Amino acid sequence: MDLALFDLDETLICADSNSLWMRWLVSQGYAPETLIAEEQTLMAQYRQGLLPLEAYMHHTLAPLAGMGTLTVSGWVRRFIQRDILPRVYPAARERLAWHQQRGDTVMLISAGGEHLLCPIAQRLGLHGALAVGVEIINDRYSGQPCGAVSWQTGKVTRLADWRALQQENRFRHTWAYSDSIHDLPLLEQADYACAINPDALLLQEAERRGWEVSRWVK
Repeated sequence: MDLALFDLDETLICADSNSLWMRWLVSQGYAPETLIAEEQTLMAQYRQGLLPLEAYMHHTLAPLAGMGTLTVSGWVRRFIQRDILPRVYPAARERLAWHQQRGDTVMLISAGGEHLLCPIAQRLGLHGALAVGVEIINDRYSGQPCGAVSWQTGKVTRLADWRALQQENRFRHTWAYSDSIHDLPLLEQADYACAINPDALLLQEAERRGWEVSRWVK
């Protein structure tokens, strides 16, 4: 049995899940319209390496502060149905099915919050998600992230912590799929690294290292 690790945004889906989530909250009247422009500005800074992931997560989790977990779970179910499932690449579904038919353990690994990533993984029939923890106090979201940050080298740390708990699973090989140069540390750890719709820097690295490069389209 192998382990297959998939990034979500721009890898399995043709969009950024957190940006979609912000727009969904606004469209439902659960957050002010100003949130969208603020999120876009912060996302640009984050992608350029000018903003820590923790600061970005603080902002995007703020609309959930004080909300009950059951309420948010209902929101997330509706969000996934409307905005995530229609954006999954057909080729991504085929690759997921291939791993599942082989009996591999298939996980999402992303810098998104676990309140979104875990339900998305469940809807896709995966084994789980390694994501940014979100703090819950008395069954309500505090609006704060918690735990290890699953971004760049943080993904490697998060994965190592998870694998240390998998005493019954001895994976023969690890597969990793991503679109971003930010996931280079994770891809370097994999036996089979796959660059999906890679950005320019990742494409350069993938070609240099002889990694699989795929173009998935909707």
